[in-house]
Amino acid sequence: MKEVKQRINLFRANEITRANAVSLIAGVIFTVAGSASARNDELGITLDATYVSRYIWRGMDTYPNNHSAIQPSIDIDFYGTGFGLNTWWSRANGSGFENSEEIDYTLYYWNSLFEDEPYATECTIGWVYYSYPDEPKRVANTQEVYASLSWPNIWPGGLVPCYTIVSTWPSESGSDVSDYSGWVHILGLCYDLTVPGFLPGTKEQILHFSTEAVYNDGAYGAEIDHDWSHAVFGISTSFDLGGNLAFTPGFYYQSSWDDSVNTSDEYWTSLSLTYTF
Repeated sequence: MKEVKQRINLFRANEITRANAVSLIAGVIFTVAGSASARNDELGITLDATYVSRYIWRGMDTYPNNHSAIQPSIDIDFYGTGFGLNTWWSRANGSGFENSEEIDYTLYYWNSLFEDEPYATECTIGWVYYSYPDEPKRVANTQEVYASLSWPNIWPGGLVPCYTIVSTWPSESGSDVSDYSGWVHILGLCYDLTVPGFLPGTKEQILHFSTEAVYNDGAYGAEIDHDWSHAVFGISTSFDLGGNLAFTPGFYYQSSWDDSVNTSDEYWTSLSLTYTF
């Protein structure tokens, strides 16, 4: 645990380089994977299929003219070590977007620190590879490293603040997106409200409220301003369908502040079906 804390502190240093970030993630993986054989936890797999009425990513409307998309994923939890692997796919529900098909691969590590303290911290660090299989790698493929922190006990009443820092860069030298390198800062708040159950036989229902404000520090193109780009407000809830199956609808609204990222406010719905085994 001491080694993990030290690595996280390295990531938060201002002078961090991308090479250090990749080394950090690799070090955490080897640290926790080495203890997997000593645990009794089983391999955890979560399958998800999500429909979104619009694919909005980091403030940007990914498919022009507000096309919907199907976004399935598979997440693998390696024996309760905190180490996981996620593969995520997005495909537009409409013609003309064949070259925009996207497959992302995420390698991550999650841990909880100071669990019984008011400053208890949940942290996730990871690496993401964004790929577009119908395009050459130099056209659009990018990578990022990120660290996400949240503090579930720091404020009374169940309000949970969080912060995510992202560093992104092109995957290939001489890439068509060579100017995509930059940083993104995301400040968020979450709150879970318990209400009477919506379905017969259900005692309670949890409504998850979330909001986040995003500062784009030069990521995703030279034309992007270094400024607060947008805020997103969301509400979602999950219904237990039995047999490890859950259905989660959500609604989201984006207030767009910077025209270099998005010239319009956005709203969209998501419908997710999740199976865990």
